[in-house]
Amino acid sequence: MSWVEMGAVVLAGVWAGAINTLVGSGTLVTFPVLLAIGTPAVTANVSNSIGLVAGGVSGTIGYLPELKGMGRRVLQLVPMSVLGAITGALLLLWLPPEAFEAIVPVLIGIGILLVILGPRLQAWSKARHEDGGRMPTSHLVALMAGVLVAGVYGGYFGAAQGVILIGLLSALSTEPLQALNGLKNVLGLFVNAVGSLVFIVTAPELIDWRIALLVAVGAITGGVLGARYGRRLPANVLRAVIVVVGLAGLVKFVFFP
Repeated sequence: MSWVEMGAVVLAGVWAGAINTLVGSGTLVTFPVLLAIGTPAVTANVSNSIGLVAGGVSGTIGYLPELKGMGRRVLQLVPMSVLGAITGALLLLWLPPEAFEAIVPVLIGIGILLVILGPRLQAWSKARHEDGGRMPTSHLVALMAGVLVAGVYGGYFGAAQGVILIGLLSALSTEPLQALNGLKNVLGLFVNAVGSLVFIVTAPELIDWRIALLVAVGAITGGVLGARYGRRLPANVLRAVIVVVGLAGLVKFVFFP
């Protein structure tokens, strides 16, 4: 790998770390760059997932102020993300690459639609909340199931996982969008970390540690920048950014597979 290629990977990591903190879909930046420098697809996917864990850590730390009072929701949803990540990582090792190609655009599209409809769905959800604002059991079960599915997808590939997660959270939770974005970062971090651990334990031969380190260096910086500036965005602006990035990911998967 040349110095120019190494620089390109680091810069892609910066952008991916920032966009993951704001929205998700950072893999749509790093993965094509890794393929462009000649990295085999599965190695690029696995190494990229490991590298982006660092950006997830810095982005989550940056969003800690927005996560105050969200501890209960974190405890309810993190196990679903962990279980999904393990399942998705194992499916990546067992299934052919084409297995998820049909469902990925559908999941991204649903996520975008949920983000757009988020305010109306939140108002409807809040009106139906029981016990002084507690989430109805049916909503919690649906949210846990959705987070589990998002975790499977994230462990398998992960591009636009954040769009899917924020769409689910927007539809079924009534917390402010920035708080939900912080929760999304926590769940995405667990998915990436657990999926990476599965790869390290079961298929270390697929990991290019040089690539993982370069992505990590860039992603740490990107996560810090994304949290610093993303937390200042008004809810409507953040929602617009999420939709634009989600649509870009959808176009990429449908027209440039």
